[in-house]
Amino acid sequence: MSQKEKTTIILFSADLDKAIAAFIIANGAAAYGHEVTVFFTFWGLNTLRKDQPVSVRKGFLENMFGKMMPRGANKLGLSKMNFAGIGPRLIKHVMKKHNALGLPQLIELAREQGVKLVACTMTMDLLGLKKEELIDGIDYAGVATYLGDAAEAKVNLFI
Repeated sequence: MSQKEKTTIILFSADLDKAIAAFIIANGAAAYGHEVTVFFTFWGLNTLRKDQPVSVRKGFLENMFGKMMPRGANKLGLSKMNFAGIGPRLIKHVMKKHNALGLPQLIELAREQGVKLVACTMTMDLLGLKKEELIDGIDYAGVATYLGDAAEAKVNLFI
């Protein structure tokens, strides 16, 4: 029996267009039978944040980071043509018009296909993010775990 192909993606960005691209690739690879890991680090962790605030105990700096960063997949801005926040609404409208899945639906599809979503614990510590603030059903690990997955993968992407 042959071993499954593996694909890993590091999502470093909190830009909506980049997160959409990462999930389209992740879902495509999973559909082709790949074992897929998406490792969320630094600003990419915002994709995994819950939409609503969660009451957790934090220090001043961690609270400030939390207030300045986008809260979840629905709040991400665009990397280009953000237009003071109008850009994301425009791209979501165009995607809906073309029957393309939005980011929350792409995330759900990835989970249904068994894509492993991994939050970087070191970055969570640095930014003051707590597990309670992130969506349910994800994994938590450090860079060594990602490197273990990446060492076995034929496709490794940094977005």
